[in-house]
Amino acid sequence: MKVAVAGATGAVGREILKVLEERKFPVTELLPLASERSVGTTLPFCGNDVEVKLLNKKAFTGMDFALFSAGGDRSREFAPAAAAAGAVVIDNSSAFRMDPEVPLVVPEVNPEDATKHKGIIANPNCSTIQMVVALAPLHRETPILRVIVATYQAVSGTGKAAIDELKGQVSEIEEGRKPTVEVYPKQIAFNLLAHIDTFQENDYTREEIKMLDETRKILHDDNIRVSATCVRVPVYRAHSEAVFIETKRKLTAEEARNILREAPGVEVVDDPAKLEYPTPLEATGSGITYVGRIREDTALDNGLAMWVVADQLLKGAALNAVQIAELLL
Repeated sequence: MKVAVAGATGAVGREILKVLEERKFPVTELLPLASERSVGTTLPFCGNDVEVKLLNKKAFTGMDFALFSAGGDRSREFAPAAAAAGAVVIDNSSAFRMDPEVPLVVPEVNPEDATKHKGIIANPNCSTIQMVVALAPLHRETPILRVIVATYQAVSGTGKAAIDELKGQVSEIEEGRKPTVEVYPKQIAFNLLAHIDTFQENDYTREEIKMLDETRKILHDDNIRVSATCVRVPVYRAHSEAVFIETKRKLTAEEARNILREAPGVEVVDDPAKLEYPTPLEATGSGITYVGRIREDTALDNGLAMWVVADQLLKGAALNAVQIAELLL
């Protein structure tokens, strides 16, 4: 397979290269693409240094796959050209997610949708991916009627500049200096920011609306009601979520554990007596979605509560994109 990676020098782009190599994806030619400022630099891949080329509409000729992690504006500009050149586009941005002509795919949940593409397949939002990996097996057992979720999202979801800002603020505070605030509107070190992305007219943020719309599309159920509160936390990598669901038929906590233990891509880490539950530090570097703190909700007769953790750069982005390509192979 001839594979182009648009946005190859970014955090997700570099992870895509690692995942392609680690999973032994059959790459016969790799074409890393980026903006002018990165052209001519090299990236390691399978023991070689591969030169970065310019991302433009003519770059995709002869490519079988084009994996995009270059941002929504770049995807809208260049992804149609890649598809027109014959490449299957797998896009990590939000540009095409809610387009009715574009499948929105999580391989453990709706793999059949990948084959319905017309040249472009969308990768869901990172927070949505890990949540639906945990919810889909339960939804197949009995329909989920309602989801209340609070996310605790790492700064790497914003990019390298946010990671550097968190590191810098910690050092500045320890040295008694006023922390530099540039990437986020408020200090992130030793703090929580109760909004991600821009606020909408209904006072939810775009990130929160994505979790509603994308969950419904992936699970093929517009009746699921989702309310999200997305929070940025001073963690370098891996997102966590407190998820509360209401189901049509009551599921006990033990039933839910047993269902999730058999679910693809899920590992149950849930032993309160031993203080065992997932953490973002332990999830970092793994492609698994970890679920713990599974318990029956004390506020709802048919309710369950759980704690869901995953590495958003892997399962939430790079790995999910490569898994989609593997489905098509």
